[in-house]
Amino acid sequence: MSMTHLLDEKSIIKASSQFWEQMLSMQLEQLDTPCKCCIANGDVVGSVALNGAWIGVIEIIMSAGLATAATAAMLMQPASAVTEADTLDAAKEIANMIAGTIKSALPRPCNMTVPLSGIHPQANGSSDCCADSLQVALTHESGCLLIRVSGSSAAL
Repeated sequence: MSMTHLLDEKSIIKASSQFWEQMLSMQLEQLDTPCKCCIANGDVVGSVALNGAWIGVIEIIMSAGLATAATAAMLMQPASAVTEADTLDAAKEIANMIAGTIKSALPRPCNMTVPLSGIHPQANGSSDCCADSLQVALTHESGCLLIRVSGSSAAL
């Protein structure tokens, strides 16, 4: 079964909104085209792998500005007090929360790995925007968020 039968943009936006609005009181708006939110040097990436009846990866890629704003909101600190280590920890938590909500729409059993995070090392431009995945781009005054879900149901 293909991924698009299990998930769609609405379900990803809903999962993201639950986190951003309820946990951080931040409103993000959907961009019409995910390619307007391409990955750039210094972006913060959080990811979770899933395995079981569904095998894949859920990634959140935030611009440095949005990552700092989200981390500051999570820690209830001014942005100037946020360190890179804080931002990487926050990216793991954001990926974990959003992926956990998305996972609930996937077939069982479906297990999540411990989230990973990092700083994107280089600008890849539009090549990442055209990957074989379901992508949703959201924007905030602090920057851009790209949620990318790739994978499929496992052959049983």
